[in-house]
Amino acid sequence: MDCQKHRFSLPDDIHYLNCATRGPLSKKVESAGVEAILNTTTRIHLLTPDDFFTSVTEVRRLFAQLVHAPDPERVALVPAVSYAMGVVARNLPTKPGFARGQKIILLEGEFPSDVYAWERVAAEYDLEIVTVAMPAQGDVGSAWNHALLSAIDAQTALVVCAHVHWMHGVRFDLAEISKQTKEVGAWLVVDGTQSVGALPFDLTEIQPDVLVCGAYKWLMGPYAVGLAYFGAAFDEGIPLEETWMGREGSNLFHRLTEYQPQYRTKAFRYNMGEQSNFMLMPMLKAALEQLLEWQPMNIQQYCQKLMQDAIPTLQERGFALASESHIAYHLLGLRLPNGTNVMEMQKALAEKRVYVSARGSGLRISPQIYNTPEDVAALLSALIG
Repeated sequence: MDCQKHRFSLPDDIHYLNCATRGPLSKKVESAGVEAILNTTTRIHLLTPDDFFTSVTEVRRLFAQLVHAPDPERVALVPAVSYAMGVVARNLPTKPGFARGQKIILLEGEFPSDVYAWERVAAEYDLEIVTVAMPAQGDVGSAWNHALLSAIDAQTALVVCAHVHWMHGVRFDLAEISKQTKEVGAWLVVDGTQSVGALPFDLTEIQPDVLVCGAYKWLMGPYAVGLAYFGAAFDEGIPLEETWMGREGSNLFHRLTEYQPQYRTKAFRYNMGEQSNFMLMPMLKAALEQLLEWQPMNIQQYCQKLMQDAIPTLQERGFALASESHIAYHLLGLRLPNGTNVMEMQKALAEKRVYVSARGSGLRISPQIYNTPEDVAALLSALIG
């Protein structure tokens, strides 16, 4: 795959290796946003009740196609990852086999949205939150995967796991983790925010109970919206909010006060209120169409080609990857040489117009298909001279 920088409005004089913080909008997505604004002003008189549902239906279909989910009806629109985690927390006590004293398993150093949701339900039901630590040395990827698998046992109610760790770039063997959770009757919730779109994800192979992705990173979409897949265990679950659009017949505006007890099927009940956001949905639709054209495997291979020579150079100079056997080339967690101040390092890079993230005590390098070999050369020059 060739570089796609021409499809973005990025300034020529910056080196933005920071898609894991926020992905820039492509020109196609920008245009969709402008068109959406026009549709909600000069063409608002043409709006019909069906328009409240058609864009959402299309976005759900495109996301299902991206992650190889056979049923788009199991996809919901959410405002953030924390929203989907809240749905899981509300429904966890209804899980078959749920019992007081069971375990919720998390990863060390996980993003707060994957952590805070469990505190209240754990306190209410005397659940134990077990955090699997990242190994300090050696083959971190293999060792961390092994430690996580070893922690999953018959007392496990829930496992929350990223496909790629947001700070350290470690890729987790989700198919094996899913197999283990199913053997013990636990739910698996996957945060795909830092992987889906840039790394292939096959839902039919992994079979999580929930997959959630914020749209503004590797889905290359707008902020304040995301997508979540809810498996069959949630078909009759309790939503976070009782939206009128989640009920049967909600497209019949002249009958809305004939209140309906029945939800629409499957994941529709978990859609956020005002799901049809008439500005964000066309932008998200354009972003998903673009990703399906590019394909995550091609993006991953492009990032690998872009970084493959830089990685050994960095390692020779004392920078270490948090994962070697379980690497994702679109998100690299670099441990810095001893004595290096990560915030000063990030500031020094920014002064040379190289933009990366300081996460914990390391740097996170996250290239995308708009990056060029010149961007990587600028990174190496700023890091090692």
